[in-house]
Amino acid sequence: MAVTLAEAKKNVQDALQLGVIDEFRKSNYLLDNLPFADVVSPTGGGATLTYGYTRITTQPTAAFRAINVPYNSQEVAKTRYTVDLKIFGGSFDIDRVIAGMGGIVSEVTLQMQQKIKAAQALFNDTVINGDSAVDVNAFDGLEKALTGSSTEFVPAANIVLDSSTNLDANYKAFLDVLDEFLMGLDGQPSAILGNLKLIAKIRAVARRAGMYMTTKNDFGQQVEMYGNIPIIDLGAKPGSTDPVSGIDAGGLTSLYAVRLGMDGFHGISMAGQPPVRAWLPDYSTSGPVKTGEVEMVAAIALKATKSAGVLRKIKVQ
Repeated sequence: MAVTLAEAKKNVQDALQLGVIDEFRKSNYLLDNLPFADVVSPTGGGATLTYGYTRITTQPTAAFRAINVPYNSQEVAKTRYTVDLKIFGGSFDIDRVIAGMGGIVSEVTLQMQQKIKAAQALFNDTVINGDSAVDVNAFDGLEKALTGSSTEFVPAANIVLDSSTNLDANYKAFLDVLDEFLMGLDGQPSAILGNLKLIAKIRAVARRAGMYMTTKNDFGQQVEMYGNIPIIDLGAKPGSTDPVSGIDAGGLTSLYAVRLGMDGFHGISMAGQPPVRAWLPDYSTSGPVKTGEVEMVAAIALKATKSAGVLRKIKVQ
């Protein structure tokens, strides 16, 4: 069964968990819209949290035939993948005296909000850059899945959008490349993803072409659109100001596009449990310092190679 965080919220009675789910959703497009397959049941006392799936790597063919002449048989190519759910989040310690001091913002509330923010950033970073060969506790991200694939689009020359002058000169060529890239996917993307500088350049290009639009999400926040495709800033890495989608020394960066869906790009979570949970410090028992925690158990799956893509060599600075 597929659920979003908004759907998972309906099965949660605890007011704290409801608030935490909303915090994860309201400032993170992926976590607000990504469907989760809540199908993984831990076995062996929780030692195995594995999800297996088949990724389609080629497209089906069709042809005409003559009378009494059979079709040439063709089957799509598939690759079997497994991914383990990963546990991530963080904790904080607060002395009971500090927690009881009050103020404009409760210290417990502040620390909880910041820990949620860090977990969101870590999720976005891992969705793009995750590599279980580098960090065994992380899941694999889109960079690993898309590098060398049919939807890694590498233009012959850099697309230079690093100044207003170059935007005026090159925006039409960029639009041609962008549309060609997007049409190479297996359906309209659910979002275009990149860093803040790239999003600013796409906004400028879209305005010049009359393709810039805005809408609002469930929280009343403005969402920018290229045509009817949301343009989403992936934000910064946790504990850093470095963008999730990096910019190299030459000012080049990459643009990602994903089609969210159970037959495309989606999340994975444990069966019957919300993907995110939180625990407040418990000051009802003895001990001056108590711990609060935020945790998510999840991973991602790319069911079809053409459900996600990356466009390289865009010069933004």
